[in-house]
Amino acid sequence: MSVADERMRRWRLVLGGGSADGTGCGLEGVDAQMDAALAAVYDQGGPDGTRSGGREGGLGASAPRVARWLGDIRTYFPSTVVQVMQKDAIERLNLTRLLLEPEMLEAVEPDVHLVGTLLALNKVMPDQARESARALVRKVVTELERRLAQKTRAAVTGALDRSARTHRPKRVADIDWDRTIRANLKNYLPERNTVVPSRLVGYARRQRSVQREVVLCIDQSGSMAASVVYSSVFGAVLASMRSLKTSLVVFDTAVVDLTDRLHDPVELLFGTQLGGGTDINRAIAYGQGLITRPADSIFILISDLYEGGVRQEMLRRVAAMTQAGVQVIVLLALSDEGAPFYDHENAAALAAMGVPAFACTPDAFPDLMAAAIERRDIARWAERHTAP
Repeated sequence: MSVADERMRRWRLVLGGGSADGTGCGLEGVDAQMDAALAAVYDQGGPDGTRSGGREGGLGASAPRVARWLGDIRTYFPSTVVQVMQKDAIERLNLTRLLLEPEMLEAVEPDVHLVGTLLALNKVMPDQARESARALVRKVVTELERRLAQKTRAAVTGALDRSARTHRPKRVADIDWDRTIRANLKNYLPERNTVVPSRLVGYARRQRSVQREVVLCIDQSGSMAASVVYSSVFGAVLASMRSLKTSLVVFDTAVVDLTDRLHDPVELLFGTQLGGGTDINRAIAYGQGLITRPADSIFILISDLYEGGVRQEMLRRVAAMTQAGVQVIVLLALSDEGAPFYDHENAAALAAMGVPAFACTPDAFPDLMAAAIERRDIARWAERHTAP
């Protein structure tokens, strides 16, 4: 096939065929099957209901037909594209109800967005679909842990070690000789070929007890689904570290403490209930009560800041925590979904108190935790590592 023919073939797949596309190019074999799979989701016509190019889109309400379509797209497209097409199909064709059927759950490509949809359906899910859903969620969680756990533990451990440095090491064994030499290079004596240290850099004695308290306070309104998934995985990883005391609460108009489920993020996720209203003030009040050592505590609120409770009381509580020495961080989203929708007025009010609100990707979260442990300037960190 010539370069021109290949270019025309690609345009034909993009434009969808029919007299309106202007390519005059027909499709056969695998190309025709790919075209049909795309048409099922994306040839739904404009606002007037007419269909582009005369093709018939849609998957109907048949679970077997949807399952076959899911198998087709996994054959023709890479998994990243499959996940996007699944998400679009669920939203465009209203296939949510069909996800309650085991046959569907066994055919889909697991991803974070699908987990969020299943969690929203948790309370209405029939028993025969529940085990399939749980297996799918566990597969996604296991993959996320594999990708994120080691990086998180390394970042947190390194930050705790750095925060424990001292200029008065009590034993020779506690001296960090590499850093001590670098800190004293100005005292190098060429005639003796040696460095005379005027300042020692070392480690304080390693503490076996808890060094930081971490409270994750997670908004479980429907728009925060992906953030709930990632937060649960990170919460489980942080809870596995003995140097941290980690608590996790989720909230809508009520607050639920899920700390006792942190050993199993799948159980934790099925303890959430996506959707409903939002009372951030009540959630902060509960999280505030979990803090016993303010100067050694990190409070992370993950919310779009659309407050349904008492706004001024919410802001007052955040101010009280920061004044007590708590490191307060507000994440508008913890996901890969791009710029989130959020309450700009509340975000600005928090920023005025020195508590910036920003979105954070899962890959950047370990470094954010390290910055918080070392009490670095979080606003400056956000400017360098995140989108506005």
